[in-house]
Amino acid sequence: MKKKAYLIVLLCLLLVTTAGCSGQTGSSADEGSGKSDGKTLVLAAYGGSYEQKMKEDLIPKFEKEHGVKVKYITGSSVDTLSKLQAQKDNPQIDVAFLDDGPQAQAKAFGLLAPMDESVVTNLANVYDIAKDKDNVGVGFGIISTGLAYNKDVFEQNGWKPPTSWNDLADPKYKGKLVLPSIANTYGVHFLLMTAIANGGDEENIEPGFEKMKEIAKNAITFDKTADVSNYFLQGQTVASAWGSSRVFTLQDSGFPIEYVIPKEGAPALMATVSVVKDAPNGDLAQEFVNFVLDEEAQLLFANSLFDGPVNKNVKLEGDIVDKVAYGEEEIAKLIKVDWETVNAKRAEWTERANKEIEVAH
Repeated sequence: MKKKAYLIVLLCLLLVTTAGCSGQTGSSADEGSGKSDGKTLVLAAYGGSYEQKMKEDLIPKFEKEHGVKVKYITGSSVDTLSKLQAQKDNPQIDVAFLDDGPQAQAKAFGLLAPMDESVVTNLANVYDIAKDKDNVGVGFGIISTGLAYNKDVFEQNGWKPPTSWNDLADPKYKGKLVLPSIANTYGVHFLLMTAIANGGDEENIEPGFEKMKEIAKNAITFDKTADVSNYFLQGQTVASAWGSSRVFTLQDSGFPIEYVIPKEGAPALMATVSVVKDAPNGDLAQEFVNFVLDEEAQLLFANSLFDGPVNKNVKLEGDIVDKVAYGEEEIAKLIKVDWETVNAKRAEWTERANKEIEVAH
């Protein structure tokens, strides 16, 4: 009898213990621990103002509309690309935000999935320049890389605003420039545009290297972070090659910085969004890409982050029209970089740039 009672008590304890464990697991999931349980979409995306605006305005709306949680992993394009490569056999990220260069690399590595046009219906309204020929990812914001300069310093010295990529080779800028390293997209654009300005292109980059050697004599350093704000704020650079969205963000803070598109043209820098191949929540990821291309989200990216809208139906008003790539005619003027060609040669260019251009800095 005693043995039977003991077994009953032991069975009750086991049931209580099991119920307790079940309760802990459910609580963890409810708190949005980030696990990909089918209801938590995982994004890997830019930090800074992008992260702030998306968390404030876009993500809460998507969570409410779809009854899901969104986990945001902050990182640069290079960081995100590294994570995707490390997780190739067991993806943990559903949606990746990348600059077009790293995005092309991710596509080449087989890390991204094609979009489902029956879900990403806004794709039909996107400018061609933002589309991938295989529909693997899509640009959601158009930025251009041009020349930025400190308006006050130029006026004080009686200098005219730069009009050509070659202008930064002028000896009057000696010791007054911080330039983008080839380690980031602005640096690749700068090298490519100095090549184009002197008769070259992606297939003939030599003129770019020759001009960059001249320009480098004026530089005090090369920036690898893609953010030269502090160099301008601290007076360490009076001009640089930089992205339109970052220039106007700094200008919006009250700093006297101006942006010009050189006469040889400006390359488009496409901020892209892609569904990760074999993503834990692939269907939901497709929904999120469509959400980012929607007119409301596109307006937010334009008005808050100075990204030109890729959705043809977006209507902008006021000063913002002059600060972003907006409208078919303006967008058509931008140069679309052949990233397949550039990425095939990027390692070689990087090694050369490090040795021949940036080594002294």
